[in-house]
Amino acid sequence: MATQDRTPYQEKIIKRYYENRKDIMSQKLEDLVSDLYLSEGKKRKQIWKRVSVALSNLGVSQVQIDYLVSSDNPAGLVRYIEKRR
Repeated sequence: MATQDRTPYQEKIIKRYYENRKDIMSQKLEDLVSDLYLSEGKKRKQIWKRVSVALSNLGVSQVQIDYLVSSDNPAGLVRYIEKRR
């Protein structure tokens, strides 16, 4: 969708999203951690993939993401999130 096709209202929504992207991703990560504690098997692997994307969107290095995902430890992820705050 070209910029000319958007209404001023839509432009404001998009602008606010990008202004608050870090907070949105942080909240998403917290929700995913809760899901990790409750999941197992294939579902857990899918959640770790979503965690990986969220961490990437927050600018976390791929090495750190790979370490967190390979550890499969939600508590370690929580500690990492708390240190980043």
